[in-house]
Amino acid sequence: MSRLVGTVSRGIRAPIIREGDDIAKIVTESVLAASADEEWGFRIRNRDVIAMTEAIVARAQGNYATVDDIAADVKAKLGGETIGVVFPILSRNRFAICLRGIAKGAKKIVLMLSYPSDEVGNHLVSLDEVEKAGIDPFKDVLSLEKYRELFGYKVHRFTGVDYVDYYEKLIHDSGAECEIIFANSPAAILNYTDHVLCCDIHTCPHTKKILKNAGAAVVLGLDEILNAPVNGSGYNEDFGLLGTNKATEDKVKLFPRDSQHIVDQIQKNILEATGKQVEVMVYGDGAFKDPVGEIWEFADPVVAPFYTAGLEGTPNELKIKYLADNDFSGLEGEALKEAIKGEIEKKDANLVGKMASEGTTPRRLTDLIGSLCDLTSGSGDKGTPIVYIQGYFDNYTTE
Repeated sequence: MSRLVGTVSRGIRAPIIREGDDIAKIVTESVLAASADEEWGFRIRNRDVIAMTEAIVARAQGNYATVDDIAADVKAKLGGETIGVVFPILSRNRFAICLRGIAKGAKKIVLMLSYPSDEVGNHLVSLDEVEKAGIDPFKDVLSLEKYRELFGYKVHRFTGVDYVDYYEKLIHDSGAECEIIFANSPAAILNYTDHVLCCDIHTCPHTKKILKNAGAAVVLGLDEILNAPVNGSGYNEDFGLLGTNKATEDKVKLFPRDSQHIVDQIQKNILEATGKQVEVMVYGDGAFKDPVGEIWEFADPVVAPFYTAGLEGTPNELKIKYLADNDFSGLEGEALKEAIKGEIEKKDANLVGKMASEGTTPRRLTDLIGSLCDLTSGSGDKGTPIVYIQGYFDNYTTE
C-alpha cells in the first residue's frame, strides 16, 4: 500500500535549560528518549530535521546583559546627551528593557514612533483613523500633544497597553527627559538631534543610509549596541541587541552567538547513535503574518541563525494541482496518479520560471522550516523547545 502520511512536526519536551548546560548533549538525549517512548515514539530517518529554539541556546551560553551594560555602551557610542530613538517596535518583551538601558545612557530621549503601526504590524491607531483625521503619514510629523488631540489614548488590541504612555513613563523612570514624536520619514528626527539610534529590525540599513545622507553626526543601529562585551556582559557580534528578549526587569537575553558547532555536533551525535544523517537548526521567530491582528511575527533579525549544510537552498517543487488541471486534465484515478508521479520523478533540478512550479513557495528552506517550528513549539507553556520534523523533503513519489 502506498504511504499515506507526509510531513510530521513534533514538539519534544526537554529539561529546563540553565547557563552552562551542554545543549548539544541535552538535545540529542531528548530526541533519542522521545523516539524510544512506547506510546509517542518514532523511528529516526535520514533527512529528518531537529530544531531548537534560539532561547535555549542563548540560555545555555549565558548570553545575557543588564540595563547598565546597555546604558554604558549607548553612552560611549552616542555621547550620552540627546539621542533620537527611531522606529522601535512596540513590545514589552522585545524592546522595553532595551529602551530602559538606552534611556539610562542619555540625558534626553527623542522617541520617534512610526504610525499607524510599527515595523512588525503593532498598531497605535488604524489607518482608517489616520485618513479620517486628514493626516498624511508619509509627510506629517505629529507631536505627542497633536497625537493625543487626534487619537486620544489607544491601547494595543492584544496586550491592552498604551505603548506611547508606557514608553514615556519608562524613559522618565530611567532618569532621562522624554519627547515623543510620530513620523515615518527617518530624517524628521534631525530637527531634534543628530545623534540617532535606529531601532527598526529589517529596514534598519535603509533608515541608516537616509540619515547619514541627510547629515546626521552619529547613526547606529541596535545591531551595533552590545556587539562586543561590556564589563563582561553577553553580546552578539553580528546582531547586537537585535533579537533580544526580556529576562528580568533589568536584564535581557541576547540572540545566540557562535553556535554552528552546536548544530554540527548534534548531527554527529545522532549519526553515531542511529546511523542516520539528520539536519539540525537553531530557530527564532517564524516569518509569517497574522491576517487578523496584522502583526508580522518576525521580531528576530533572522529566522535561523545556525543550521547544517543540508538545509541550505529553496524548495524545488512542482504544483500538483497545476499538473492535474492542465497537463493531465483528461486523466483520472490511478492513471492520473501515475502520470503526476512520473512528472515529479523526472522534474528538472531547477524549476525557476517553469509554469508547473508557479505558486510554490520560493522561500529559503530555513525560513519555511523555522516558521513551522515556531508554530509547533509556540511561545508559552508547551515546554517543547525542540522540534522534530519528518518527511519535509519527501514528495508524492516517496514510499
